[in-house]
Amino acid sequence: MLRHYDEIGMLKPERVDAVTGYRRYAAHQLSRLHRILALRDLGFSLEQIGRILEESPTVEQLRGMLLMRQAQIEQSVSDETERLRRVEARLTALEGSHALDTQDIVIKRTQPIRVAQIAARGLAHSDIGPAFGRILPEVLEHLEAARARPGISVGYYEDDNGAAEEGSIVLHAGFEISDQAVPDGHDVTVVELPVVEVASLVPHGSADNIMASWEALVRWIEDGGNRLAGDCRELYLEWHEDDPSRDVTELQQPIAR
Repeated sequence: MLRHYDEIGMLKPERVDAVTGYRRYAAHQLSRLHRILALRDLGFSLEQIGRILEESPTVEQLRGMLLMRQAQIEQSVSDETERLRRVEARLTALEGSHALDTQDIVIKRTQPIRVAQIAARGLAHSDIGPAFGRILPEVLEHLEAARARPGISVGYYEDDNGAAEEGSIVLHAGFEISDQAVPDGHDVTVVELPVVEVASLVPHGSADNIMASWEALVRWIEDGGNRLAGDCRELYLEWHEDDPSRDVTELQQPIAR
């Protein structure tokens, strides 16, 4: 430690033995060393400590630096507390039936995505699959007319609060179109999904089994001390009509801390 402080000019010895290379320090340097160690203990970097030693800040300036450091530590504690909850959530998941699914859950911010889509309202869960079958060919026909190339298919869901049946769902389904010029059509609208923080899981295999993955993802979110905060999304990264076991889907659930 003292050798490093000497190399960076923070605490040079009073003299260095020409034969042995031993560093000799004087008693009056102990107070400077103590100040360095005290500031290190508070978490200041060596660069910050060097500036403090050189500039001899006033009491008010030092107070401001300490308040900033306090805020940084509080944020770090908050981040580590959330990380602890996520560890506990994974431990809980290992005791359940979907342990393999939850191993690969990550929290991230989504990328901007423009989607040409059609909305189907008043659906029950059993209606979702057939609704996809009706919607996607219509969107593809619209994109072909606009001479646009479809990207990955996208679905997202919201509660249909205007429906007569309680628990009805609105399905929005379509294709990612990046920055291509695609006009709205009779049923097709172009929307840009907002950038949000999500818990994300990428299960492989047929969409027939996707509900179990959603249940595992929601349980992981809640066990981790977060809450659901927006419309869930599905990005169909690979779609193999001849072999659904090779399908790859990303599930994204917006969350709030």
